[in-house]
Amino acid sequence: MSTKKIHAQPPEELTGIKLTNIPSSAVGAKAIASALTHVNEEVGLIKGIGLLSKINQKDGFDCPGCAWPDPDEKRAFLAEYCENGAKAIAEEATKNRVSPMFFSTHSIQELSKLSDYEIGKSGRITHPMILKEGSDYYEEISWNDAFSLVGKELNNLKSPDEAIFYTSGRTSNEAAFLYQLFVRQFGTNNLPDCSNMCHESSGAALSETLGIGKGSVTLNDFNHADLVIVMGQNPGTNHPRMLTALSETKKNGGKIITVNPLPEVGLLNYKDPQNPLKWIGKGQDLTDLFLQVKINGDVALLKIILKIMKEKELEQPNSVFNHKFIKEKTSGIDEFLEDLDNYSIESLLPQTGLTLKQIKDASELIINNDKIIICWAMGLTQHKNSVDNIREVVNLLLLKGSIGKKGAGTCPVRGHSNVQGDRTMGIWEKPKEGFLNKLEKEFSFNAPRKHGYDVVAAIEAMHKKEAKVFIGMGGNFISATPDTEFTAKALQNCNLTVHVSTKLNRSHLIHGRQALILPCLGRSEKDNQESGDQFVTVENSMGVVHQSQGHLNPLSKHLLSEPAIVAGLANATLKNSKVNWSELITNYDFIRDKIEATINGFDNYNERVRIKGGFYLPNNARDNDFKPTKTKKANFTTNKPSEIKLEDDQFIMMTIRTHDQYNTTIYGLDDRYRGVLNERRVIFMNPNDMKKIGVQKLDKVDLTSHFQGQERHAKGFLVIPYSIPNQCTATYFPEANVLVPIKSKADISHTPTSKTIIITLQKVS
Repeated sequence: MSTKKIHAQPPEELTGIKLTNIPSSAVGAKAIASALTHVNEEVGLIKGIGLLSKINQKDGFDCPGCAWPDPDEKRAFLAEYCENGAKAIAEEATKNRVSPMFFSTHSIQELSKLSDYEIGKSGRITHPMILKEGSDYYEEISWNDAFSLVGKELNNLKSPDEAIFYTSGRTSNEAAFLYQLFVRQFGTNNLPDCSNMCHESSGAALSETLGIGKGSVTLNDFNHADLVIVMGQNPGTNHPRMLTALSETKKNGGKIITVNPLPEVGLLNYKDPQNPLKWIGKGQDLTDLFLQVKINGDVALLKIILKIMKEKELEQPNSVFNHKFIKEKTSGIDEFLEDLDNYSIESLLPQTGLTLKQIKDASELIINNDKIIICWAMGLTQHKNSVDNIREVVNLLLLKGSIGKKGAGTCPVRGHSNVQGDRTMGIWEKPKEGFLNKLEKEFSFNAPRKHGYDVVAAIEAMHKKEAKVFIGMGGNFISATPDTEFTAKALQNCNLTVHVSTKLNRSHLIHGRQALILPCLGRSEKDNQESGDQFVTVENSMGVVHQSQGHLNPLSKHLLSEPAIVAGLANATLKNSKVNWSELITNYDFIRDKIEATINGFDNYNERVRIKGGFYLPNNARDNDFKPTKTKKANFTTNKPSEIKLEDDQFIMMTIRTHDQYNTTIYGLDDRYRGVLNERRVIFMNPNDMKKIGVQKLDKVDLTSHFQGQERHAKGFLVIPYSIPNQCTATYFPEANVLVPIKSKADISHTPTSKTIIITLQKVS
């Protein structure tokens, strides 16, 4: 067992920013070389290659990274994973250990001085640990004592609503189902999750308009699409396997429009990692038309397109709109078309940052094609009007009848491996009545009806000391959430903070009066219970439920599986539960039987999930059935463009990831696809804006965000000239999360507005 030495400062070779040429293509040989280098450093090449051969294979384990689906049929042995997926697995299987000895020699104060990168590189946690009140060092604790402490603290609360139960997107279906059952038997719906911070806006908009909060397309639809519109996302870094699907669209004659404030290399040119013959040469061009929209100019852009479509339809009836689909399947068309007349192209155009010709070119592609897929990610979902963004996307698809047929539909791209499955399992602060009724019938208890806290509301409740216990099932809460200083104080107000984790992260160092770290098995590790080795199941972005089974021996005999941890918490907390928690975890088939009994679409769960590749869940929008909506039809809506007004010295800032990052996990200090090496505290700016405020390349600036008369500050960012629209800037998270106001959130979905922060810059002399 090895324990990695932690440096208070980055090692010498990592200091000093270096700017390089932006590569002309994504993925290919360099991505594979980068992945193998990382694997070799963490686990060794021989073990690592064996590990990689099991990722996303039908007899292997699901990548803990993104939720992009695997092919239904043949899968590539060479690389059915991406560069960051390889990095994630390597860090999970790392030889570095965070043992009790590590904690005894590293105080909280010392660890807090480290960067997120250094904290993550320390290794896997090997034992359950406790931070006692007043201590600066974590100590080893037995599992029974840890469970007893949690049970005691929970039962001492005046109300179950004083506890927060957070869930990250890596939690399996089995663990998530048990977790929500435990929480609801305890008596609360305080089940915030990472969806609240990313695709909650998608779920709210899609549920209202189409009757299901999920996307409607399958991976095969990309082979049949005439046109794919990719909005507000960077697949080359965040979900590179999506580029293979886009490549198939191009091979089959389809076109691609990319809408994004930054030109992302992966969407422009791509080298297939599964075909060594294509690692050399110029690669495959993907984007046919790039619309470099201003941050949060998407509704304005879509409205102009919709107005152009309407004008063409009036000039040439039946040439643009799918009237048969609209008449039979939709509601609200008249109000929608009437509302379009309230906006002029002249007033909308400045919000987009585009020329009218560019938008007309995009409109022509849309007008002349019917099989249209629109994909999006956080570039559309983290604004005040983000629900309007998604509803306007749906309006466009409804006009064309591009829902519920091959090669067409909605495609929200989920950024975590089982975030969609967790919601399917009942991880939600606003559960539906039908689901609660089934839980009550199956498990003989009275489920709470009062809606619980979402992420923002949970932080505010802890800050006001109205919530006193925080339990996180995975994730890095402090680094993922907005308004870092406010959130830190909220967590510190708790009597107890508990984190179920595989690796050390910043959230373990921002703690309550007492704190627990409960280490769990990783996806790549064997999960042996009383009946033998178990598998778990997950749901990908396109509604496929399939199994995942690790094959490595656990790195420590002191680790428990997530379902076993939930069962332990439930046994220590619930006094009158009629659930035999200990029996459920002896064989996960028992858990899946309970899922089948309470959640629609899981008929014959244990039988169907053993079919290689899994099975699709029902999807009413995919089937052209919109009965779950209030009107029983797909709904047109009226939506508003951005209402942000900037002063001359103000900018919109959006937070983004580097290429050496997945969510809050920092694998390295490089952003290869943007040409930035060895540094993360940077801000990308338009060169004309730099000249206007008198800053030059690599000048150091302090950032101040402005919201409702309040200011928040982040110091010491290096300015980098970049291709980005005027008065738009981009920074990396979590470093810039301190600038995101806790009360700046999306209408309806309450998602933090991490993509529309109003800032000013001050040059550091």
